[in-house]
Amino acid sequence: MGKITVLALRAALVALLAGSLFVQTVMVALLADDMEGGVLADRRVPILLIVVLGIGTAQTVLVCVWRLVNMVRRGNVFSDGAFRYVHVVIGAFTAAALLVFALGVVLAPGEAVAPGVVLLLGGISLAVFAVALIVLVLRMLLAQAVAREVEATRMQAELAGVI
Repeated sequence: MGKITVLALRAALVALLAGSLFVQTVMVALLADDMEGGVLADRRVPILLIVVLGIGTAQTVLVCVWRLVNMVRRGNVFSDGAFRYVHVVIGAFTAAALLVFALGVVLAPGEAVAPGVVLLLGGISLAVFAVALIVLVLRMLLAQAVAREVEATRMQAELAGVI
């Protein structure tokens, strides 16, 4: 991975993390004020909790990607240490999918939100869960690459012993 690519990715990750922190603090507070006395006032706490936790899952993914980029830059991404971050990313996407589904469940009763919006949230939840499954497949590819790396190292050691 080139230096410019790593730098661009890091800049994007920092911008996304800063933006998510802004949304989590300022925008959620404004949303809470807007919801007070409105149609969804009785569901204000669960909605805000779901939004804050959802942003937290995105932040978790951003931090894990940062750590994986560091591992790629150092050339040790094909190690057992990478699995920890990949597992956290899978868990964060799964949690995000459950949170989107929970938001649909919270918004479903009554007529405050159109049924199409609830259905759309169900579809988004399924899409986010599909991303978790895609990352799981990529984790399996990482496991194969790590196994090949270990085998190649072993074979090089044997070859060096023979020579």
